[in-house]
Amino acid sequence: MAEILVPLLCFAAVIALGGSVLVARATRKRLLEARLAADGEGMVSAGRRSGMVDAVSRLGTSVSKGGVSQKLKQALAQAGFHDAGAPAVFLGAKVLLLIFGIAISIVIILPLGALTPLKVIIILAVGFILSLLPNLVVSLRRKRRCTDVRLRLPDAIDLLEICVSAGMGLDQAWNAVADEVRGVSTILADEMALANLEIHLGAPRPVAMRHMAERTASDELSSLVATMVQSERFGTSISEALRTFATSLREQRSQRAEEAAEKMAVKLLFPLVLCIFPAMLIVVGGPAIMEVLKIISSR
Repeated sequence: MAEILVPLLCFAAVIALGGSVLVARATRKRLLEARLAADGEGMVSAGRRSGMVDAVSRLGTSVSKGGVSQKLKQALAQAGFHDAGAPAVFLGAKVLLLIFGIAISIVIILPLGALTPLKVIIILAVGFILSLLPNLVVSLRRKRRCTDVRLRLPDAIDLLEICVSAGMGLDQAWNAVADEVRGVSTILADEMALANLEIHLGAPRPVAMRHMAERTASDELSSLVATMVQSERFGTSISEALRTFATSLREQRSQRAEEAAEKMAVKLLFPLVLCIFPAMLIVVGGPAIMEVLKIISSR
């Protein structure tokens, strides 16, 4: 019975995980399209959810009756999950994976004999490891979004400075840059569109841009906010400030590239020692070793 049940449960686990990923991606796409299409209708619309997402959300809501920490909300927002129900879905997924991991471990381990303290520890460890998968997904998405914004922001600032220098207003230039950047970075373009939506809803520009910096976990955007606030406060040229800031961003990008190139020599040392050097040693020293062995065996 166990030989049939274990493969079926593994198959069901793979299907469930794959389906949850597809549902999450489709839900996020629908929410983003609704958010960008609503020009002045308020903030984010939750949209329709599938039955699976609703069930996970209800489970997470029942777990988080004491409230959700602001740190978790900020982490999910930095990963691109801006929906108000994202923390509930996150917590529900963690609880569901914990239960699923424990159940799978019990089904696999019980036929092997009676439960021992070591087997109980293994069962709990498998459930705990599976419950960390949502944390891993959120962490990877945060890192990818932050890297994408850091790489594309200097070009966006250059475009913004060119538009402002050509005589466009800052709001009009911001919208034009958001449209142009969408072809190379949808993440940065969406965040710029959300910041512009906040401004249209009455939020001051520094506050909207500060929210954008918090959503992307980008120190460069925080510096841009400070630069623009100082420029408006002291009455200096915004185009000159943007030009100087874009130059500093390009220099930082060049320095990061040089740092990565310097680290590459150290990183290549490990594959050289572990893979290439033993093969070269065998090719170069192999014939000599065989000759020595022949001479020793003949004597």
